Amino acid sequence: MQTDGSATQPPRSPQPPRSPKVTGASPTLLYARPGIVVTGERFTVGRNSWPVTELTQLRTSRGPHDRLAVRAVIVTAAMIGGVGVLLGFTGGLQRLTAGAYLTLGTVGLLPLALVLLGDRWRPPAYELWGRHRGTEVLLFSSDDERQFGQVTRALQRAREGARHGGWGEPLAAADPWRPNR
Repeated sequence: MQTDGSATQPPRSPQPPRSPKVTGASPTLLYARPGIVVTGERFTVGRNSWPVTELTQLRTSRGPHDRLAVRAVIVTAAMIGGVGVLLGFTGGLQRLTAGAYLTLGTVGLLPLALVLLGDRWRPPAYELWGRHRGTEVLLFSSDDERQFGQVTRALQRAREGARHGGWGEPLAAADPWRPNR
């Protein structure tokens, strides 16, 4: 506030002129989400970062099944097998009715149902593997199929750009050819 009570601000000093930008080639950003960045030069996931030119033999796969689902299938199959063996040794199989055999057959399919439900509720992760300096490395893993596809395509575009000599100006920015009339 001014000493005379007015509310005007004193004039500001002029800002120093900005230095011109360096015209060096900035990396082309192909994909960016929290924790994942793909540029024309680097692939970064979390704290890991790899130069795109050093990544070879990219392949995708599915991760292992959920451990909880696998354990549930093993325990269920063991319990059903144990009941079958117990009934066989006690002679109880001869005394069972047709309905009991049908029930045992249905219960025998329980491990298969658990496998299908386990993969539906907690599907295996999508994994992107590649070679970096001769060592096979897990580059990226995600439960989200859409995100995984976007990251994989961005990395493939980055590798193609590096293989073809980098990212030049797009053709739309160039002057089109026009015939002389």
